[in-house]
Amino acid sequence: MITFDSLTLKGFIQENKEFLTGARIQKIQQPTRRDFVFTIRKDGEARKLYININPQLHHVCFMSKENEEKRRIEIPQKPPMFCMLLRKYLENAKICKVNQPEYERILEIYVETYNEISEKIYLCLAVELMGKHSNVILYNDDTNVILGCAHNVGSEKSQVREMAGTLPYTYPPKQNKTDILSYTGEIDYEKLSNEFFGFSKFFAGLCKGRTLTELKDYVLLKNLTPLIAKDYSSYCLFSGLLRDGTMQHSVNEMIDNYYSFWQEKELYNNLKTHLLTLVRQKLKRTQNSFSKMNLQIQKEQNCDKYRLYGDLIMANLWAAEDYSNKIDVFDYENNRNLSIELDETKTLKENAQKFYKLYNKGKTSKAKLTEMLSELKQVREYLEQIEYSIIKAQNYDELLEIKPEVIEKEKSKEKNIPAIMPEKIAKDDYTIFIGKNNKQNDYIVSKLAKDEDLWFHTKDCAGSHVLLRCENPSDDLILECAQLAKKYSSAAESSKVGVIYTRRKYLKKPPKANLGYVTYSNEQEIIID
Repeated sequence: MITFDSLTLKGFIQENKEFLTGARIQKIQQPTRRDFVFTIRKDGEARKLYININPQLHHVCFMSKENEEKRRIEIPQKPPMFCMLLRKYLENAKICKVNQPEYERILEIYVETYNEISEKIYLCLAVELMGKHSNVILYNDDTNVILGCAHNVGSEKSQVREMAGTLPYTYPPKQNKTDILSYTGEIDYEKLSNEFFGFSKFFAGLCKGRTLTELKDYVLLKNLTPLIAKDYSSYCLFSGLLRDGTMQHSVNEMIDNYYSFWQEKELYNNLKTHLLTLVRQKLKRTQNSFSKMNLQIQKEQNCDKYRLYGDLIMANLWAAEDYSNKIDVFDYENNRNLSIELDETKTLKENAQKFYKLYNKGKTSKAKLTEMLSELKQVREYLEQIEYSIIKAQNYDELLEIKPEVIEKEKSKEKNIPAIMPEKIAKDDYTIFIGKNNKQNDYIVSKLAKDEDLWFHTKDCAGSHVLLRCENPSDDLILECAQLAKKYSSAAESSKVGVIYTRRKYLKKPPKANLGYVTYSNEQEIIID
């Protein structure tokens, strides 16, 4: 991904200056602290101006509806304070001029509006697109006093240029570079971006070998032919500099398509990382509990000896004395002599009762722990299934479908998440359904499947539910479905995997079971090598 440069901003302003000049700002929204949406209207046409000041994704463009959906813009019910300030001064204001300070990554939108006492005033909205220093500043053009910023910059962050309300607005310090339009000497292409305005490091790399005249034409934006690389790794205003790209109709379309692609990707990666972190934390806690319970069960395995001690003491009451510290007996179950330590403050019968109590306690504890262990095993399998689904999710919508299973508070919003149908492979005489997450797996079993359909799943590992609908499936078709079950599982790379299959009528969903969890019977197993 490349960053937004001053030449791209110049191309955007040149292309949209006519529409912006004289237009009115109809609506202002701030979805997050780092992006803004201005609805701008002119001559009956309304466009959404999108401003992003994210350090990695800073840009400005008019959004298409398709790319607005990619950005997943959600307007908060309570707007931030800076958004309220912008609404106060800029809503219904008229844009009288747009400007870009020479070779700066700053879009200046000058507006004509009225103050509280109906006096005409001129304000400027400065959109600074400068990496980690990106900001949106509203200041009075007459007094040059800042009214507000998207985020303030204090002396502890910058001793050169503080930004906050009531302070004077100043431009960033000028870079020590040369304007190439007035240059007549030789070009050192290795130092092009460091010595001349208008050349970012990426753009300077594309310009190697070009003549001085061509470089000047680029800065003057002559013969604009914007395009985006097919893998979306970069874009360029001039198609002759970038090979293997997709041509764009305009500079705005290039900016909008390019950055919406990377925003969607970032949203996907961030959500995927977040969900995986939460699930793996839960898995770790579950595994720790599982290990502790197993250890406790192993300790309780010795509870049978307490029953034996009680029986042996009761059988030898006649041969020993009360209040002794031990008793020597013959263990008739194991055919050996045995010495049992006693509590010398108690009688033999009381000692026997103590051992019987320990035995009953251990037996009850063991039964309860075994039950809890079985439940915990189901939870672990469920979490492993979610982890697998997250890893295999291919887009943001699929992650949204999984999100309510990971974050409990999101369950109330689950109905608002659009359902994604399981993958379907349809032929003339059969249909195969493949679930990619627990919600789809549950839908396959609960809604799609009929009694005689065949259900496939990998044995003892997370994976997709595969359903085959066919009247008389051949062995080859059953094998193909088993291979699909292996492919869409956490054991996809394993050399040998067992895949179980059975009729849908032999599946059961226990009451209150986790999403996608089923029990089965009458199953058969295929080993996929």
